[in-house]
Amino acid sequence: MNTCETGGMYDFDVLVLGSGPGGQKAAIAAAKLDRRVALVERRHMIGGVCINTGTIPSKTLREAVLYLTGLSQREMYGQSYRLKDDITVGDLAARTQHVIGREVDVIRSQLVRNRVQLITGTGRFHDPHTIVVAQGEGGDHKVSAEKIIVAAGTRPARPGSVDFDDRTIIDSDGILRLDHVPRSMVVVGAGVIGIEYASMFAALGTKVTVVERRERMLEFCDLEVVEALKYHLRDLQVTFRFNETVASVERHPRGALALLESGKQIAADTVMYSAGRQGMADHLELENAGLTCDDRGRIPVDENFRTAAPHIYAVGDIIGFPALASTSMEQGRLAAHHACGEPAHEVQAIHPIGIYSIPEISFVGRTEDELTADRVPFEVGLARYRELARGQIIGDSYGMLKLLVSPTDRTLLGVHIFGTNATELVHIGQTVMGCGGTVDYLVDAVFNYPTLAESYKVAALDATNKMRSVARLRD
Repeated sequence: MNTCETGGMYDFDVLVLGSGPGGQKAAIAAAKLDRRVALVERRHMIGGVCINTGTIPSKTLREAVLYLTGLSQREMYGQSYRLKDDITVGDLAARTQHVIGREVDVIRSQLVRNRVQLITGTGRFHDPHTIVVAQGEGGDHKVSAEKIIVAAGTRPARPGSVDFDDRTIIDSDGILRLDHVPRSMVVVGAGVIGIEYASMFAALGTKVTVVERRERMLEFCDLEVVEALKYHLRDLQVTFRFNETVASVERHPRGALALLESGKQIAADTVMYSAGRQGMADHLELENAGLTCDDRGRIPVDENFRTAAPHIYAVGDIIGFPALASTSMEQGRLAAHHACGEPAHEVQAIHPIGIYSIPEISFVGRTEDELTADRVPFEVGLARYRELARGQIIGDSYGMLKLLVSPTDRTLLGVHIFGTNATELVHIGQTVMGCGGTVDYLVDAVFNYPTLAESYKVAALDATNKMRSVARLRD
């Protein structure tokens, strides 16, 4: 008998808390394995943070910004080119709401089609197998399940010392509720979310200052790529303050004043805090299930996403790094398979990372710094978009693709891309790496012309030429 087939002891075989990427894929995977599945989600939050306040709205906003500002066309038509002169929040919100509505419909129909019962409300543990669902005016009611998968996600972390008002001092959720495009903005924190929003508002013409307590931004990315992005953002009038900490923020009738520990004062219409995310575990009453979480509200799990209670799993942002929609989906699917005693392939070790700044960044594999620290030799192959016909056609003269190649076995150790469509292009490198391919495959492959994908061939030729030069000296 499979471990999920329980007969009538419990209301469901698998109960999932949260309908974000991890929860949704876990629920559907368990349903495909013929289990009785229920999904608990708050009203108006189908699709979780990802669909409603996070990934989807922010990427749609980015698309709207790029389109309405005409930013990507300025290379062709001059720096003053704009598609629309006075861009309002209404213009941006219209596209965002349209996409959110469509995505919610898609998820609802998937759940219905797979006979996943949707229970509306906020779930918390009553005992290890029972969840109390608070339904507001409808009162509380209990549901039990043999296996429980927690995919409750995160919320923006809000430092206690900051007086958020969702107008002048906001977190990343508040961005979507702004009633006008601010003339000036301070972004506190140069992580992925901070940099994505800083670049979007800079493109809209907002005067942006980024304050970061570390020495550099996006320290997990390739240094050359980060330098290129920084150059670009400075071109959009972004000011960076590294090694600086915001001591406090004062709210005034006409805006806010950010006071830095160094004594500097920065005036702005809006201050956005991007101080990381806080797991929702503190709302789940985990102690009733014999579980605990860390101070960031994250739940520890093993390699199968199982918590300290063997029948309870946790996936997605609530378990911490990498906290990406893409990896959360895969965690949800694998946790469901494990919970149902149905073997599934392990997650592949190499995940692509995509950062939707303007221009975007994406990479897979290791960075030059990591390889150097580990004393792993590598050769670099570089292709610049301006050398490609497609780069000239679309007006992207700054983009670049970098291959890190092992001179010993000629495999790819890392692929780093900056520029238009970086998040799409990276998957070619990911596939070559995942299949154990070599740089020679890319040298010999024929790519459509004119495309940006052709950059792989250009970079591969660059790397092999350098390796040949070294070999020639040895002969």
